[in-house]
Amino acid sequence: MDNLLSDLRTAIGETNVIADRGAMGPYLTDWRRAFHGSAVAVLLPRSTAQVASVLRACASRGVCVVPQGGNTGLAGGATPDASGQQVVLSLARMQAVRRVDRIGMTIELEAGISLAEARRLAAAEGLELPISIASEGTATIGGIISTNAGGVHVVRHGMTREWVLGLEVVLADGTCLDGLRHLRKNNAGLDWKQLFVGTEGALGIVTAAVLRMAPPLRQRHVALLAVADLATVLGLFNYAMARCGEALTAFELMSEQSVELVARNVGLTPPVNSSGWFVLIELASSLPGLATAFEDLVGEALELGLILDGSLATSERQAAELWALRENITLAEATSGPSLKHDISVPISAIPQFVASFEGAMSSLDPNARTNVFGHVGDGNLHANVVGFSPTKATAITQKVHDLAWSLGGSITAEHGLGQYRLSEYQRLAPMNEQELLRRIKRSLDPAGLLNRGKAFPLIPDGHRA
Repeated sequence: MDNLLSDLRTAIGETNVIADRGAMGPYLTDWRRAFHGSAVAVLLPRSTAQVASVLRACASRGVCVVPQGGNTGLAGGATPDASGQQVVLSLARMQAVRRVDRIGMTIELEAGISLAEARRLAAAEGLELPISIASEGTATIGGIISTNAGGVHVVRHGMTREWVLGLEVVLADGTCLDGLRHLRKNNAGLDWKQLFVGTEGALGIVTAAVLRMAPPLRQRHVALLAVADLATVLGLFNYAMARCGEALTAFELMSEQSVELVARNVGLTPPVNSSGWFVLIELASSLPGLATAFEDLVGEALELGLILDGSLATSERQAAELWALRENITLAEATSGPSLKHDISVPISAIPQFVASFEGAMSSLDPNARTNVFGHVGDGNLHANVVGFSPTKATAITQKVHDLAWSLGGSITAEHGLGQYRLSEYQRLAPMNEQELLRRIKRSLDPAGLLNRGKAFPLIPDGHRA
């Protein structure tokens, strides 16, 4: 490996190669500290040409490369294995803003820019990049594209994929693909950029992107509502969609247990009482009359018995306080100790059935386990987490959760990705012909299996490549 390190230092500069074990530490574990690995070196190239040089050097020696963005993922997709034979390729130093087109409402950015900075750049042009996740201050553009990040506004704006117009990608052999087109319409051949959205850097490394932006939604109204049961939650969702349509930007579900965790561990308490479920609802628009429509919606829902109680934010500060209840659930859960995280999705109409089955199954499997359910009703994505579980029951719990979601026509990961955390479960549940299709795509672009080995893609039969 000494020759490799020498070549890498020549290719990208001495200061962009970290080989000291202590200095590499933050890059060798995930945000939750659930996965830990080792590496030959951590590489921090400053340009696409340097990324290509790194991949050529590694390919010539058969060295695996683990791409890393802001390292905020929840599936271990950016953590190297324990062999100490891989390199971590961080895009953190690639932070150039290459082009902003205010008229065309597009922005061209390098992969290392944070989502928060990209949103700030859009706002400076009087526009909006409406991808919203709790980790936006650290999560990078390359990372959210590689994982197809979701977040709280998917019901209105869709996943990250919806906002990607073009990509610049470096393949495993160092080949650079320049698809940085600022086009809304392009039917010339295969839309190959889609191969690299949501595939966790296992097919190629995103070095830059063209994202579309949107006019800002100048009015925003938020309320926290107490709802008796999940059937009524779905009734409220249908009513809000019929009443307000595309103005509905968020419809977040929180169990009473989730909010209790936030109150106990973070010190935030809800302004309404509930004996069942909480819904955080947000409407946004640039058209007049939204405030009246929002007040009418909540008032009518109360009269119809769809809600038990509610609190409407009357200022941006109050809106932020209501959102803080939702945004701090993960932190509150982490403060309670180890948890089993499940990022499932089911058809929206199946949410009550899934939750009832999930809670019943956990009670039977492990009397010590406590469920923590929250998520995004508008896209069927639930975080069905388990705390206080017996470690010997962990595998059985996760398999049961995934079996329940799969049996309802759902998915074992809605927005966090497979990474290494869920890969074996995907291989257990997905049809073999589907898995073989993914292997064919992987072999065609990375025949030696050098990019993010053991993540995102099912292993080939000999188990050595992915």
